[in-house]
Amino acid sequence: LHPMNGVDRWIEHDRYGNLIYMTEERWFHALEKRPWLDLYFDEVLATIRYGRRQQDPLNPRKYKYYRSCNDLLPEFNHIVVIVLFAEQVDAQQQLATNNYVVNIWAVYLYSK
Repeated sequence: LHPMNGVDRWIEHDRYGNLIYMTEERWFHALEKRPWLDLYFDEVLATIRYGRRQQDPLNPRKYKYYRSCNDLLPEFNHIVVIVLFAEQVDAQQQLATNNYVVNIWAVYLYSK
């Protein structure tokens, strides 16, 4: 858990070296429809850090990160975090990454 400059956000690096942040607003947005996810905050951050990802075929900047979480059984077994990859101009007028969490939920994925 890494607060950034006093702003209500958490910053993580994914397993591929990308810097990704989740704002408090996005976390509370996810909890509006899935309040039970509140117990799995650490697992959500771990999904960003260690989860595998799948690129959206229609939006190449959008990735679905997923990671197994057996504590969710029997209804679900994976945490899913949706991340948008973007760029923005920083204070020094340099192009900087702006990768952020859009949504979070849980699913049941069957073994292959």
